[in-house]
Amino acid sequence: MLDFRCKMTFEELNGDYSIERMDSVIKALEEVLRSALPQGCITVGVYEAAKSLNVDPDNVVLCILATDDDDVKDVALQIHFTLIQAFCCENDINILRVNNTRRLAHILGGAGMHGSEQMDLHCILVTVPHASTWKNPALGKVNRFCRESRCMDQWVPIINLPER
Repeated sequence: MLDFRCKMTFEELNGDYSIERMDSVIKALEEVLRSALPQGCITVGVYEAAKSLNVDPDNVVLCILATDDDDVKDVALQIHFTLIQAFCCENDINILRVNNTRRLAHILGGAGMHGSEQMDLHCILVTVPHASTWKNPALGKVNRFCRESRCMDQWVPIINLPER
């Protein structure tokens, strides 16, 4: 269940996230993805994510919607995003928008590549299995960022992943 209580500073309420704070959230997101991958807690792809959300939404702890510059004009992708966002909001699942699928592929250790075929990194779900007691401080930091963004009426916060 999402906690909508807002305990924020004046600067945060005005949307002034410092560069250091945003870097901290980016590093936390990277850590969440890297630690969830070997545990099999990552679902990649718009259709795969939709199937997973339909089967077991209670175990999804984070939804990442990613685009590159050329994806902005892809109407079908934007429709999928709208539907996934609505479902996530209805089911209390935190959502992030990320602007760099190439960087996501790098963070996931090339998980975006399957042989010579590019996988769909436009939607990534992070799940926690029923029996898991996975307590990840990085996930807590990302979830806190999402909660604080909602308090500022930014329901789907955007993270700009830098190239490295």
